[in-house]
Amino acid sequence: MDEDYEDEELDDNGVTINEDGNIEIDMSNNSQSYFEDHSDSIFTVATHPTLPIAVTGGGDNAAYLWTTHSSPAKTITKLAGYGESVVAAEFTSDGSYLVTGDMSGKVIVYKSAKRGQLWKPYSRTLEDVEEVMWIATHPKQNVFAFGGIDGSVSVYSIEPTLDLIFSGYSHSTECTNGVFVQVDNMDELKLVSVSEDGSIIGWNCYTQQSEFKIDSTDMKGLTPPWVTIAANPASKIVAVGSRDSQVVIVNTENGSLLNMFTALELKEGEDIYDCCIEAIAWCEVLNLMVVGFVSGDVMVFDSNTWKVRKTLKCGDAVTKVEFLKNSPLFLVSSMDGKVYKWDARTGELLHECVGHHMGVLDFSVDCSGERLVTAGDDGVSLVFKF
Repeated sequence: MDEDYEDEELDDNGVTINEDGNIEIDMSNNSQSYFEDHSDSIFTVATHPTLPIAVTGGGDNAAYLWTTHSSPAKTITKLAGYGESVVAAEFTSDGSYLVTGDMSGKVIVYKSAKRGQLWKPYSRTLEDVEEVMWIATHPKQNVFAFGGIDGSVSVYSIEPTLDLIFSGYSHSTECTNGVFVQVDNMDELKLVSVSEDGSIIGWNCYTQQSEFKIDSTDMKGLTPPWVTIAANPASKIVAVGSRDSQVVIVNTENGSLLNMFTALELKEGEDIYDCCIEAIAWCEVLNLMVVGFVSGDVMVFDSNTWKVRKTLKCGDAVTKVEFLKNSPLFLVSSMDGKVYKWDARTGELLHECVGHHMGVLDFSVDCSGERLVTAGDDGVSLVFKF
């Protein structure tokens, strides 16, 4: 081996070269089960709301349904028919349907039978866009939305038949994310979508009209490339994060901007890419919001004052943040191959899930509330008791 590479760290996932020039790999693993049928990176994972079932989608142009409570995991079925990497998958709130999407623009819905033992394609394959950017299922209705690389937003109902409710085309570049809001009102169907073009749009899906649009004119000439959005479950506000560290807080009832601030200031020598906000999550029981960055920083904000309460750190880029239900505890996945469990009140690190030798791209907590399922860039999904 070339002497120039001696003592050099190859990556942040426990792979190093020692003084003798030998590669050393940290094989630490505290998972309780695994799934390894994928032959490429796993980009997305979702878990069934009532059954110990996970779905994973990957770069092998396939998705798999498998069990989360057995060790090793048991394959239920392989889902095929995709033209590219499967990058989005969500179960409906009642678990009757599964909605999946790929990078070739295909959206395929599956219907469950025999208590989740059988999943069959439902109705037709949707091919409305060139590439699916995200999929969101409604928390209380069998309705889903997805955004396209062309800036479009589409919303479909599943029952009694798979029907288009509306399509919106007000974003000029890719629609990077979206979330249903005010979900307790069953007489209305509202969605907020965001885009790289700096626009944030509130949609009334039933009237097929935009109720508000926030752009550079509302933000002192700024056009932040918005990439992530999260709805506060306790109110009618959303937080939106950009690639350049901007955060806005929006009242979804009237589209008013409640606050806008720069979450992370660049330090000398840092790249602007480090400031990209990869994930936002709201706490249900305390006035706290967590923001995760490509830099690996994790910031806990007081949502009354918008002051930083805690600053935590992952070993590499953050990929997802999620609070546990009715809890001040939250999970963070990272490209360092770990999932961290922190207490938002104290900043105490309570647990680390380790076992991947590449990044964790996504995760989901299964129906037990005690098992964490990961999507690994190494093509493996691990199940942790956390």
